[in-house]
Amino acid sequence: MTSPRTTTTLWRPTGPEELALVREMNWRAWPPRLPEQPIFYPVLNEDYAIRIARDWNVKHSGVGFVTRFEVDSEFLSRYPVQQAGGRTILELWVPAEELDDFNAHIVGEIQVTHEFR
Repeated sequence: MTSPRTTTTLWRPTGPEELALVREMNWRAWPPRLPEQPIFYPVLNEDYAIRIARDWNVKHSGVGFVTRFEVDSEFLSRYPVQQAGGRTILELWVPAEELDDFNAHIVGEIQVTHEFR
């Protein structure tokens, strides 16, 4: 008998272009990074994701979204938590070339939890 997978909840603030690509991928994967985006940055708390979506994405795109998704915890252990500012500003740094493997470990669908305009 196998034990169920343990997952970790991650959030990602995103703009309309990236969200459209996630929708095209049936809400199951993140699109490849652009050449100027060597790292994929999911964040570890919703408040931080909300601040980025509301304060940065809206300013740059007119709209910002917060997404929530689950990833296999054992797989995530390869990525040390990065503190990108204050003690609650925590993110994972996933190299662009590892994004397909990361996507393969998403459990369930990517969900939109907030929208800011």
